[in-house]
Amino acid sequence: MFTWQLGAVPTLAALAFGYLLGSIPFGLILTRMAGLGDVRKIGSGNIGATNVLRTGNRKLAAATLLLDALKGTAATAIASRWGLDAGLAAGFAAFLGHLFPVWLGFKGGKGVATYVGLLLGLVPLMLAVFAVVWIGLAYLTRYSSLSALVATAASPVVLWLLGHEKVAVLFVLLTLITWWKHSANIGRLLNGTESRIGSKG
Repeated sequence: MFTWQLGAVPTLAALAFGYLLGSIPFGLILTRMAGLGDVRKIGSGNIGATNVLRTGNRKLAAATLLLDALKGTAATAIASRWGLDAGLAAGFAAFLGHLFPVWLGFKGGKGVATYVGLLLGLVPLMLAVFAVVWIGLAYLTRYSSLSALVATAASPVVLWLLGHEKVAVLFVLLTLITWWKHSANIGRLLNGTESRIGSKG
């Protein structure tokens, strides 16, 4: 159904560029610069914004969320100058770089912020769609993880309906990986022990 327009060398270049950009561990960098130590030694041990929030510094968590998203946006936006396929390759690699940064023993974040950043870089309208689904469910359930899971599941469907079939295929894969990375959250949701937004537990 789909044909790949890039040659082997440009594809590898896009993948390398995206991975290196995506693997920048902003959560770890920002917390260390703020004198808060190694964020991997608290909470879930994750380098993402949710775990940075556990330091008690909301501004750092917000900055981490923004930067983790923008590295995905930058990877796709820059690489897309050489065509959609280059943008898709760089975006996919940036997502993997965030999840599995070589600098940190391949132990990174869960990918939601970078996922959103990729949506913004490839189909900007999807940022609003994702936000509406996430905010709506978060308001109704107060489960951040559930909101993210449903929003990521809805994204490929909406992309397909909007006519972005090639992008939708990529996001099916990204959604599956995101759900896999949230397997522990899914387990807690099923047994009723997942923490709600605003909960101190």
